[in-house]
Amino acid sequence: MTLLRRAALLGPALLIACAQPAPQREGHVTLQRERHAVQADPLRDERGCLRAAPAVQKAPAPPHALSGRLGLWVAEVDPVTLRPVRAVATNPDSSFPLASTYKQAVLWALLREIDAGRVQPTERFDVTRQNQSLGSYPFDHSDVRTLTARMIHNSDNTATDILHRRAGLGAVQDVADRLGLCRTRLILPTKDWWVAQSGLSATFSGTARWNDARGEEQRRLAALIDHDAQQYRADYVQRRLDAYFDERADNSLDVQAYNLSTPYEFGTLVAQEFLRPDLSASSRRWQREVMATGFGRSALTLTHQKRVKYVGAKGGNGWQLLTYSGYVETTDGRHLVYVFMQHGADQTYTMPNTRRAFAWINAALKVVLGGDRASMGAPTPP
Repeated sequence: MTLLRRAALLGPALLIACAQPAPQREGHVTLQRERHAVQADPLRDERGCLRAAPAVQKAPAPPHALSGRLGLWVAEVDPVTLRPVRAVATNPDSSFPLASTYKQAVLWALLREIDAGRVQPTERFDVTRQNQSLGSYPFDHSDVRTLTARMIHNSDNTATDILHRRAGLGAVQDVADRLGLCRTRLILPTKDWWVAQSGLSATFSGTARWNDARGEEQRRLAALIDHDAQQYRADYVQRRLDAYFDERADNSLDVQAYNLSTPYEFGTLVAQEFLRPDLSASSRRWQREVMATGFGRSALTLTHQKRVKYVGAKGGNGWQLLTYSGYVETTDGRHLVYVFMQHGADQTYTMPNTRRAFAWINAALKVVLGGDRASMGAPTPP
C-alpha cells in the first residue's frame, strides 16, 4: 500500500445500525421552542427507536464538488427539549461509517463509568500486543486523562481501544441504546474494524447475523470479534489490510465492519452529549475540555466572525470516507449541531476534502441561523 493509502487508514494527528436507510423527506418545518408545544408524531416508535428525521429543508448544495455518498444534518436545537428548532439536511436517515468520529462516545461512556466508581481516573495502562491498534500509540503507564486527550485531539487508535475496553463494549454501545438510536453502532474498538475488514476475524466472516444483531446477541458477537482482533499484532493487521485494499477493496463491507450511524441519529447523540450528558460537574468539565481539542473550531466561519463561545468537535477519515461532527454555542446563546458524512469518495485519501466539507457545513449553518433566508424557499409537505 502506498504511503497515501496508509495515511487514509491511520488518520492524521488532528483526526483520525443497520436497518435499510429510510428515504429522505424534504420540506421545511420550524418546530416550536415552547415546552408545551406538542409534535404531531412522537419522536420514538413503539420499540423506543428514534423515528426518521423530521421533514426539514434540503441542505444547500455543496459549494465545492464532493464525490461519493453524502450526508448532512445541521440544526439549531432547543437547549431544554433538545429538539431541532430549525434544520437543513441531506440524506439524514442514510447509514454511513463513522470512522474516528465515534470516539466521542467512548469518552462519554468512560466518564459515566468514572462517575459510577467503576473506573478510577488515576488508572494507568501499558501498550501490549493485544491492545495496540494501527498508527501511533501512547507511552506505557499513561493515565486515563492522558489517554482521553490523545483519543480526541490526536485521534489515537490505541488510546481509544484501551479506554473502550476499559469502559466496556456494551457501555459504549449503551450511549446509543439509551437514546433509542437503533441504527447507530458504537460497540467495536478500532482494531476490530480492520481485523474484520481484512478477513482475520473468523467470527465476523462466519456469520450473517452481525449486521442485524441487537442487544445481547450484538454484545456476544462483538465480544467474539474483539477477541479475534486481540490475537494479532498491529503490524500484521496492517499488512493484511494493505493487501485487502490493493486487491479486493469493497465499500459495502465498510458498513458491516465499522461503527456507523445516520446524520440525524448522530446529530441527536451530539446534542444530548453536550446539553444533557447526565454527568457529574467534574466529568462534564473534563468532557468539554477534551472535546474542545477536537478538530472543527478553526474551520467554522462563525469562529472567524467571533460569534463562537464554545465548540466541541470530532472528525474521522479512512479509505474513501470522511466524517465531521460538532456542537457549537454561539455568543448570542444559540446551540448548534452539525454532522457531515462522506462515503465512497473518489479520493482514497480524503483529508484534502476537509475544506470542501466545511464549506458545505458553513453554508448550512448560515441557512439555519437565518443569514440566507432567500435560499429557504417554500416548504414542501413531508
